[in-house]
Amino acid sequence: MTDKLVTYGPQYSVYGLEAVLFAYLLWRGLWQRLTSVFFYLFLLLAVDAIGRPYVLYRYGLTSRQYGYFFWLTDVLLVLAAFLVVCAFFRRACAGKEEKLWHSLRIILVFVFPLTLGISFLSLSRNYSHLFSRFIYEFSQNLYFTCLVLNTLLYLLMQQLEDADDELGFLVCGLGIQFAGPAACLALLHLTSGQPYAQSLNSFIAPVCTLGMLLTWFYAVTRMPRAEAVRESARVPALADVALPGGR
Repeated sequence: MTDKLVTYGPQYSVYGLEAVLFAYLLWRGLWQRLTSVFFYLFLLLAVDAIGRPYVLYRYGLTSRQYGYFFWLTDVLLVLAAFLVVCAFFRRACAGKEEKLWHSLRIILVFVFPLTLGISFLSLSRNYSHLFSRFIYEFSQNLYFTCLVLNTLLYLLMQQLEDADDELGFLVCGLGIQFAGPAACLALLHLTSGQPYAQSLNSFIAPVCTLGMLLTWFYAVTRMPRAEAVRESARVPALADVALPGGR
């Protein structure tokens, strides 16, 4: 009973929190402002909570169909996460750092097609060896690229000293999502896919996703936006002007 709780507890908690957060953004109308987050959650629900369980139920854990579906959708989710990181860069630079964004956009626009091209080229050349050491190294590189970009974004936000606490928590949540799988896939590569490494990856990945979702839920429900913070900071100044002593 305990083994099943440890194995399936985090995964089903992820399914539930994905659905709750997705419904919350939809209900509160936040999906229009947090489009990238909403889109990523939609993919997580479609792939992680619906697609993979269906393929697993129909073909079995050791089937080739499930293996292909799992790793190809894993690539899809990482590429979608890359777009989320790009959207966070844009939000961090919005307003007073437009010139910085123009420079960063050139870099990101170059990195995306390069990553996408290498991904499809590598998959087409190694499709018959999808379960070899290549797939672990390939997925590890994708996660590592996103992790580096997300870390650079966090450091950039510290330099800009922006008051957008919501974005800060969203970036931190995404870092949690990247760190665990990147480390586990590196371990899988170093151990040539040993069973204990595979078991560790199957446990760490949903735990990291759960950590990201909890951080994101706190961000969208508790953290004020930068615009709201700046607006509230203006109120005392305006009030002082209206007072007799402020004339």
